[in-house]
Amino acid sequence: MLADGHIPEGELRRSRTDADVGATLADVLDRELTGYVVFEPQGSILFGDGERAVLTFESGVPVLAYHPASDAGGPDALAALTGDLFHAELYELPAESLSAAHRVEELRVPPAAPARELAGDDALAERTRAAAPDDRLDADRGSAVEAFLADADRIEAIREEARAEARSRADEWGLADQLDDERSRD
Repeated sequence: MLADGHIPEGELRRSRTDADVGATLADVLDRELTGYVVFEPQGSILFGDGERAVLTFESGVPVLAYHPASDAGGPDALAALTGDLFHAELYELPAESLSAAHRVEELRVPPAAPARELAGDDALAERTRAAAPDDRLDADRGSAVEAFLADADRIEAIREEARAEARSRADEWGLADQLDDERSRD
């Protein structure tokens, strides 16, 4: 199934059409599933274009992602998956059946990335991060910082909030005139 890391067929635990990605990821986390999920966008089912992605999990925490249509792995596989409504199939496998695939670094994803990227669910991302083993969190922290730094609107909102707080404090301390003088010199 995956380049350099074959995954044997697991035992089907659930198959659902019109599945919510966030609910599916939460279910996998709650089940502490070790295995994989095949996500297929609704359009793919209707048009038969083979657009799907495979995410593997260990104890409910995402480990790798692969998008066969684009041969993309890791975070790129998450970005390649498009569409709103999904068909999701959950398969269970013993951990040793996934060990070879889980060693393929190019396919690995930070633990919280699928919840954040596919479901846009920060609370689920935090739950997933909390369930992840410590040795997997370094990659997730780095990607969270990168995502934050790439979000110019969020940074600008924080700057505006800091400016408003500074103005409020300046007024409170009777320094508003000095702040206005400083702004007029800039």
